[in-house]
Order: sequence, then C-alpha cells, then structure tokens
Amino acid sequence: MTHFLIMSKEIVLDIETQNTFEDVGGWHHDKLRISLIGVYFFETDTYETFLEPDLPKLWPRLEQADRIIGYNQKGFDNPVMNNYYAGDLNQIPQLDLLEKIHQTLGYRVKLDDVAKSTLGMGKSGHGLQAVEFWKEGRLQELADYCLQDVRVTKEIYEFAKEHGHVLFEDRMGQVHEIAFSVAPETV
Repeated sequence: MTHFLIMSKEIVLDIETQNTFEDVGGWHHDKLRISLIGVYFFETDTYETFLEPDLPKLWPRLEQADRIIGYNQKGFDNPVMNNYYAGDLNQIPQLDLLEKIHQTLGYRVKLDDVAKSTLGMGKSGHGLQAVEFWKEGRLQELADYCLQDVRVTKEIYEFAKEHGHVLFEDRMGQVHEIAFSVAPETV
C-alpha cells in the first residue's frame, strides 16, 4: 500500500438499519430506521460508530469530507441517512464502488464476492444479522459487523486506487478483473 504525506479527508461509511424492507412493506427507504453507522476517517486513521441518537455529531464531519466512499451508498445508505439529515447527502462528493462496478459490468456484484476475490477475505455475515443484533440489543456485535464492512470497503477502495481494478469470481468459478478509476471526478 502506498502511504501519502498529505492526509485525505475522505471517509468510508456503511449503515445498518433497525428494520428491513420486508418489515416496512416494500422498498420504502423513508420507512427504514438507522441503528448504527460505521465510519473510517482517513484523516485520523480511526474507525468510529454512531448510533441513531448520535447522528447529529456525524453530519458536520460528513459535510467537511473531501469525499464519502461506500458500497451501494447512493442506492441504500444515502436515501436512508437523508431521512435524518436536513440537507441532501448526495450533494457531498461521493465514490460508490458498487456504482463503478455496475457501470463497468452492466450488473451488480455483492460486496462479499468482490472482497473474497480481491482481498482474500469477506464480510463477517449478512445484513439481516445486523437487524437481529439490533433487535436483541447486541450492540457490540452490531458495531463489529458494521465496522468489518467498513474495513472491507476501505481495503477494496485502496486496492482499486493502487491497481486500477478489483476482482470477483462469477458463478462458474471464473475470476474477472473489473477495471475502473477511483480518482475524484473533476467538474
């Protein structure tokens, strides 16, 4: 991994919810409630979690970010977070790794599949487990689960930044290279 002297103000995040789309009767992002947001701050090289009552402390930090990096944050995380945020988080510069992969391949690939092929490690479970952790009050397990997703997303981003591609294995066991740039878009 390449280390830079100038610290980036980029942020990697992932959210977990208190409920599922099935619980709310369909694809209604506006009815989902956040249980926890896991965040990695490049500037300080730290991981932090924010429970629903703590979200007002997170918003200014997102607003000051150079860019928010996630996996499906435009399709899931941002719409749910915008239920709480006074503005529109889509106005902050973003890098949605799933969006980049979809633009290149023409279809979506699970974070776990990209992580296993690219990094040799996967997620620690699936999103429905996170809802169970929340409902059962297992907050440390919820935080650990979410931060593992953040860690995986961060490492996929760093791999793509260094190599210009990520990998995934299809259903036939064939490993494919997905080339794309993670450089900030210029206006």
